[in-house]
Amino acid sequence: MPPAPTVVILAAGEGTRMRSSLPKVLHPICGRPMLLWPLLAAREAGAGRVIVVDNPTRRLEEHLPTGVELAVQAAPRGTGDAVAAALPLLDGDGSVLVVNGDMPLITGEAIAALLAAHAAAGAAATLATMELAEPAGYGRIVRAADGGVERVVETKAPGDATPEELAIREVNAGLYAFDAAALRDALGRLGHDNAQGEVYLPDVVPVLLAAGLAVRAHQLPDPDLALGVNDRVDLADVTALAQRRIHRAHQLAGVTIVDPGSTLIEADVEIGRDTVVQPSTYLRGDTRIGAHAAVGPATTIVDSVLGDGAAVVHSYLEGATVGERGLVGPFAYLRPGADLRAAAKAGTFVEIKNSVVGPGTKVPHLSYIGDTEIGEGSNIGAGTITANYDGRAKHRTRIGAGVRISVHTSLVAPVTVGDGAYTGAGSVITDDVPPGALGIARERQRNVEGYADRVANRNGAAR
Repeated sequence: MPPAPTVVILAAGEGTRMRSSLPKVLHPICGRPMLLWPLLAAREAGAGRVIVVDNPTRRLEEHLPTGVELAVQAAPRGTGDAVAAALPLLDGDGSVLVVNGDMPLITGEAIAALLAAHAAAGAAATLATMELAEPAGYGRIVRAADGGVERVVETKAPGDATPEELAIREVNAGLYAFDAAALRDALGRLGHDNAQGEVYLPDVVPVLLAAGLAVRAHQLPDPDLALGVNDRVDLADVTALAQRRIHRAHQLAGVTIVDPGSTLIEADVEIGRDTVVQPSTYLRGDTRIGAHAAVGPATTIVDSVLGDGAAVVHSYLEGATVGERGLVGPFAYLRPGADLRAAAKAGTFVEIKNSVVGPGTKVPHLSYIGDTEIGEGSNIGAGTITANYDGRAKHRTRIGAGVRISVHTSLVAPVTVGDGAYTGAGSVITDDVPPGALGIARERQRNVEGYADRVANRNGAAR
C-alpha cells in the first residue's frame, strides 16, 4: 500500500472581504469552523499528516485538532509561496494533497476520487476542475491536445488572462494532488510574473510539463463541492448548502424534519430513528437525541442529550440531559448540569440547573430548581424555589423519593427533605424535614375585621 498522502491546507489569507476581526477560516458553518470542513474531509479520505498554513499571527493554532501541524507563510505572496512555506514539513516522497481552507463543501468521497485518479494516471500533478456557467474570478484550465492540462490562467486582476482564456468555462477548483518530490522541485522554479506579483501554485503546471512530467485534470461531479467563501454573502450561501446536506443525511437515516427551511441542525448533532423535529427548532453543538423522540416546535437544544422517547416543546436546553420518556416544556429552561432521569418532567416556566431530577419526578410549572438532588417519584408544586445562594456561596438542597412539595414553597439551602415527606403550601423551609413528616413554616393567618372601611375612611380624609 502506498503511504497515506500528506495534506496541506492553505489558510493564511487575510479574508479582508469578510469585514471581520475573526480570521475567515474560523467563521462557523453549521457549528463547525470553516477550516475544519476540508480538514475532516481529507482525514475521511485517508490523509496521513495534515499541515495548515497560517500567517505570522498564528491565530489558527489554538483551533487545530490534535496532531495537525502548523506552517507559517511570512507574507501574503500567493498560493505557491504558501505551499512553499510547508515544504520543510513535507516528507521526501509520496503524495501531497493541497486544498484551500475556505472550501467547506468538499467531501471525503470527492478527495478520495481525486487521489485515486492521480494514482491511476501516474501523474506528477492532478488538478481538480469544474465547469461553471459564470466562471468569473476562477483560474481557467487550458487543455493540451492529449486532454492533459497545459496551463492554468489566473484571472484575479486585469491583464492576467486574454479574452479567449476568459471565455473558458472549465476552472481550477483549488484542490490538487502532487508527487511530493516533483512539487518540491517545481516550487523552487516558480516566478511572480503576473499583475499582482504573486507566486501562484498553478504555475507549477508548465514547470512540470517542461520537465517531461504528466499533469492531469479530474473534473468534480458537482461544482458546489469546490465553492469558496470570500465574503459573508458567500458564507450564507455555503451554509445553506451545508445545512441541506445535513438535513438530507438525517432524513435518509430515518428522522422526520417537518420544515427543513426553518430548522437548524449543526454538523455534529446525532439523532436517532423515528424522531420528529418540528419547525423553528435549532439543534446545536454536541447534541445527541435518541430514537422516537419529539423535539419542537420553537426549541433550542445545545450540547445536550435526550434519551429515547423524550419530548421537548417550546423550550431552551443547554448542557442538559433528559432521560428516556422525559418531558420538557413548554417554555422550560434547562441550564448546564440539569439531569432529568427517565420519565421525569420539567413543565411550563420551569428553570433547572446543576440538579438531578429523579425517575418519574415531576416539576410541573413555575419553579426554579438549582443545585438540587430530587429522588424518584416526587412532585414539586407550582412556585417552588430552591434558594441555593446566600450571597457568598452556593448550597445544595436534597429532596428524597416520594416527596410532595406543596405550592409556593421555598427551600433555603442547605436543607434536606426526607423520603415521603410533605411541605405545607407557602412554607419557607430552613430546617431539615424528617422522612414522612410535614414541614410547615409560615405565620398563622389572622383576619382584621372592618379593614376595608378603615382604609376608605382614611383615604377620604386625605382628600
